[in-house]
Amino acid sequence: TRLLAEAAIDRELPVFTSETHGMAQRGGTVLSHLKVGEFSSPLIRPGRADGLLVLKEENLSQHRIFLKAAGWTVVNTASPGPDALIDNPVDADRLALEMGNSRAVNLIMLGRTVSRVNGFFCTLKDIETVLNRRLTHRTEMLDASLKALRMGQTAS
Repeated sequence: TRLLAEAAIDRELPVFTSETHGMAQRGGTVLSHLKVGEFSSPLIRPGRADGLLVLKEENLSQHRIFLKAAGWTVVNTASPGPDALIDNPVDADRLALEMGNSRAVNLIMLGRTVSRVNGFFCTLKDIETVLNRRLTHRTEMLDASLKALRMGQTAS
């Protein structure tokens, strides 16, 4: 959410984020809302989200209520099955383990989203710029982050 918000700010777009942590401290989910462009309310109401980026497939059923009828999804899943609402599946868990970095899942998912969703407000280059700025003096972490981002872009 933070990387996307910074990319929006760099593009001089209005942006608003909010996170609901709930039971995250006990292994539950974190729900992040990101609004880019013109908006009138801080939260996304059910049926109004342009897209859903789901880091754990089991959370799709719980949060798909936010998605508008023509909305897009990017879902971390090992086997997408017949669900028509998963139009951009990627096994980010497997890819992160192959990289030797289980924490890379979110960047793999972000790379997939930015590169595969038509009309997305920012590009992969925008996210790379934000990462370069944030991790300027942390070369190893920057390299791993960029690798994960690109892996999401190219994963089949």
